Amino acid sequence: MTISNSRLVLISVLSGLLFGAAYHFLAREHEAAPAPNGRLSYGEQRNGNERPSMLPNSFHAAVVTAAPAVVSIYTEEVSQWQQVPGDRVFNNLFGEDGELPVNRISTSQGSGVIISNDGYIITNEHLVANADVITAALADGRQFAATKVGTDKVTDLAVLKINSAGALPQIRLAVEETPRVGDVVLTIGNPYGFGQTVTMGIVSATGRRNVTDTPLQDFIQVDAAINPGNSGGALVNPYGELIGINTAVYAPRGGAQGIGFAVPLRLVNYVVPQIIENQTVQRGWLGVQVDDLIYYPELFAKHARGTIVTGVFENSPAAEAGLQGGDIITHINGQPVINAQDLLLEATTTRPQTRLEISGWRGHLEFSAQATLAARP
Repeated sequence: MTISNSRLVLISVLSGLLFGAAYHFLAREHEAAPAPNGRLSYGEQRNGNERPSMLPNSFHAAVVTAAPAVVSIYTEEVSQWQQVPGDRVFNNLFGEDGELPVNRISTSQGSGVIISNDGYIITNEHLVANADVITAALADGRQFAATKVGTDKVTDLAVLKINSAGALPQIRLAVEETPRVGDVVLTIGNPYGFGQTVTMGIVSATGRRNVTDTPLQDFIQVDAAINPGNSGGALVNPYGELIGINTAVYAPRGGAQGIGFAVPLRLVNYVVPQIIENQTVQRGWLGVQVDDLIYYPELFAKHARGTIVTGVFENSPAAEAGLQGGDIITHINGQPVINAQDLLLEATTTRPQTRLEISGWRGHLEFSAQATLAARP
């Protein structure tokens, strides 16, 4: 049986189309195949501000990125005290009237984060403020004597310096300074001196106040476990980028679970470069006393957001700008002021000699003013 040339051509064309369609289908199936458990694969390079819409199977890539730059901090504080003269053993050694000072060494441990390849480390002020000896231990086993560059009690931040002949790991800083409530976070630190430990959770809240006795508070609240020894460690996003410095855990009598706090990257970025450059931190000062509107029901009913001026210091930037008691400040530089803490944060995280555009309400009329911040007294 013979087959015409035209039929051979037609069969060839149809076979080619069917093969091509099958190949295209299989190729698309392969390209779109999800990772195990239907989750997106992790580890692709991040583009801009993209964030994962689904959790990865593992945060190992984030840990590998961040953990080498997180160090364990060990401190020693030397204090002197007088031996009690009535101590029988003491008297046998030095006589009845002998009184010699005795050195007493107190130790503590915490965490820190290397932020530059030349050895600058961020940690908590309360961890190293009174330390006489500071040791930084890296995850790779190396240990270094650390020196204090400077501390800032207002934000509970401190900067240390180590010197290494070899290369040092350096943590990446997040592009976004402020995380969103619900974002996944990891904490990396040295809880209870056990060594480097990673915990996971989410951002429970931002802008938390009244957490510690530090005057400037804008904490990130997380439900990831933060325990003693985690202080000064890293709070990172799923890319292993630093978004905060762990600083406190809420533990009232009876205990609490899932309530930890970190200093946000916004404050870190303001404080740390100044400590490195000047060993101190300059803060702006407006010269007003303010209060939350919620304590003034009639005003709060009209202005749900803002802060009321309750006093103006003489010869202050506020006085020169014409601010008055009773003014309600609602915006600074076009950004809304929600409460008194917002105004304090804006002023104290802005360099002196910076001009602020202030707007709000004076009685029933809107007002605007310009004030140039002075250095905080």
